[in-house]
Amino acid sequence: MFPPVPERRLLPDTRGRPMPWVIGIMMFVTVVVAAAGLAIANSASVVRGGVENRYSIQIPDGGELAATAASAARSAPGVTAVRPVPEADVRKTLKSWLGDAASNADLPLPSLIDIDLAAGADPAAVEQRVRSTVPQARFTAYKEQLAPLARSLTALQWLALGLVVLMAVATAASVVLAARSALEANRTSIEIMHGVGATDEQVARLFQRRIAIDAFIGGAAGAGLAALTLLLVAGVSGNIMGDLVGGSLIGPGGMLLLALLPLAFTLLATVVARAAVLKALRAAL
Repeated sequence: MFPPVPERRLLPDTRGRPMPWVIGIMMFVTVVVAAAGLAIANSASVVRGGVENRYSIQIPDGGELAATAASAARSAPGVTAVRPVPEADVRKTLKSWLGDAASNADLPLPSLIDIDLAAGADPAAVEQRVRSTVPQARFTAYKEQLAPLARSLTALQWLALGLVVLMAVATAASVVLAARSALEANRTSIEIMHGVGATDEQVARLFQRRIAIDAFIGGAAGAGLAALTLLLVAGVSGNIMGDLVGGSLIGPGGMLLLALLPLAFTLLATVVARAAVLKALRAAL
């Protein structure tokens, strides 16, 4: 990465190379996708943690039976909280699908009760206690109801990871092309260097340094633009999303990982450039 100054002068430092632009665009996409993947992972973790030990008791046309079921649930072993859902909240939820019909007093509504269990508690024992007093009660786990959502979030996480890997592969491919193009453009200089005793290692250092600088400049610019874009998006929807997950979508560890992406891509570009240049030089001999 740091050859002597006389060696660096052997290759002309031409301006206007496309490499920083290519790396910058790829880094912008990579940071945005990685940030989205981290946000999805954090949201999925919050959702799973929030419903891991939460269950619901549903009583069709419950009425007075809701109080009986709630009392039975409170007396069951391992139950830490029992919260009957107000009828107004049920109607508010139904309004999303039924519209004004959800406010109709003749509309039959089930009685809903949310309960939380302690870690390790037996939900079957709680269900048995509730159903022994209210046979028509239905006992369901929130994690079962949200299983399709959890699977979708997991799929999106893997998709984000796959896109980041694809961008890394695309970056490596573009570096190989740039290295070969630079070798071809400087073939005469390379022949002179070999003629005066320069080794392939010395020549490779010159090209890997140039590509590493281009990759770092482009990566830093792309990451900076991506960070600005994410901040603008967070400013628009940050309050809503923060309320949904109960905090920041991306924690300090995620921020550090995103900040390290330009350095990681620079290292990748340097290693790939060195390997490509050495392979091309040895094949030319």
